[in-house]
Amino acid sequence: MDALFDALENHLATRSPRALHLPGVVLREAAVLVPLLVRDGAPHVLFTKRPTTLRHHAGQYSFPGGSRDAEDATPLHTALRETREELGIDVSGVRVLGALDEVPTLTDFRIQPFVGVIPHGLEYQPNPDEVEYILEVPLEALLDPAIRRTERRHVRGVEYDVDFYTYGTHVIWGATGRILRDLLRMASQLSGLPAPKSL
Repeated sequence: MDALFDALENHLATRSPRALHLPGVVLREAAVLVPLLVRDGAPHVLFTKRPTTLRHHAGQYSFPGGSRDAEDATPLHTALRETREELGIDVSGVRVLGALDEVPTLTDFRIQPFVGVIPHGLEYQPNPDEVEYILEVPLEALLDPAIRRTERRHVRGVEYDVDFYTYGTHVIWGATGRILRDLLRMASQLSGLPAPKSL
C-alpha cells in the first residue's frame, strides 16, 4: 500500500489545489481530512456518520472536519484538530499526503480537503456529540461503478451533478461524494485500479 500512498503524495505535490472563485459569494472556511488506512492488507477510506441531532448535514456521512477556528494557523490545522476531536485519536502520526480542490457546500462553507494516512493500530474513541458511526470502506469497493449514480439538482438557479455512492445500506453523497469522486479519479490513475468510465 505504501506504493499507492507514495504515488498520491507525489502527485499532490506537483499540483496546486484549485481554490473556489465565486464572485460576490462569501463562504466560511472549513477543512476536512480524507482518512486512508490499511485494513486486512487493503487500502480503505474512513467516513463518519453525523448524528441526526446536529444542525448541519444531520445523519449524513462525512469526513472528519469542520469550520476553521481563530486559533487554527492553517486549514490543515483545522482538519487535524477536528479529526482528533471527532475520532479521539492521536493525529501526530497522520501522514498528510496533500490537498484536494476546494468544494462548496449548500450551508455556505468552502471546504479544503486534505488526504492523510492514519497509522495502523489506533483505537477510535469517537465523540458521540459529533460521530454516530465510523465506516471504513475498501477503496476497491468505492471504485466499483455499480455503487455510484449521479443526479442533476437545481439549487439557487444553478444546475449541477450530485454523486451518490451506495455501499450496502450506507449512502455517501453531497460535498463528501464530490470530494470522494476527486480522490477516486486520482487513485485510479495512479494505482492502475480500474476506474468507472464516468469518473
